[in-house]
Amino acid sequence: MNKASNNCKVLLVEGQDDKHVVEHIAKRADSVPSFAVLDRGGVDKLLKGVAVEIMRPRQVAVGLILDANDNPEGRWKSVSSELGSMQNDFNVKIDLPIRPCRTGTIVEETLDTPRIGVWLMPDNCSNGELEDFVQQMIPKNDPVWPLAKRYIEGIPKEAREFPESKIRKAEIRAWLATRAEPGLMGMGSAIGKRDLEISGSLCVDFVNWLNRLFGSDVARK
Repeated sequence: MNKASNNCKVLLVEGQDDKHVVEHIAKRADSVPSFAVLDRGGVDKLLKGVAVEIMRPRQVAVGLILDANDNPEGRWKSVSSELGSMQNDFNVKIDLPIRPCRTGTIVEETLDTPRIGVWLMPDNCSNGELEDFVQQMIPKNDPVWPLAKRYIEGIPKEAREFPESKIRKAEIRAWLATRAEPGLMGMGSAIGKRDLEISGSLCVDFVNWLNRLFGSDVARK
């Protein structure tokens, strides 16, 4: 992928883990067009900066990846509100659908705006985050995944320093600790090393979304 700062196709993500996962999936998929992945350092900064990114001259496509966490509807409303405010701030109208598309949302380009895409982790409709998406990339017969889950489940709740909503994150980290480079391998590297699969239906939908979002070379004037 072209990582140049002036790339006219950009994907805005919340953090480094999201960036590495997307980059490794795109590299493995091989068919995904070039685009830049920009780590915005959190959801609030991502949303606050999206309008400026959309309005950059000659921008072709802008994508957003955000965690749904425990409130997919609330997250979608936040995105819709931020894009809706552009009518007052920039005199452009961007209408997202009432709810996200299960295979990734795309708003086609207009004379005033580039193509815009939104993906809510993990699957555009469920509670969760990046780790819930990655969990579905673990091979079905992987012998370590049940053991990693059992290890986390076996820790008494009073001894855990993470909330229940982050249990999937803890399980994924426990699973990663058994890879070839314990403590060093992240989710993106596990994709690159082919410890995680990209052939599952959710990941295929995600790759197709990237292709639909970044596949056009028609530039805005």
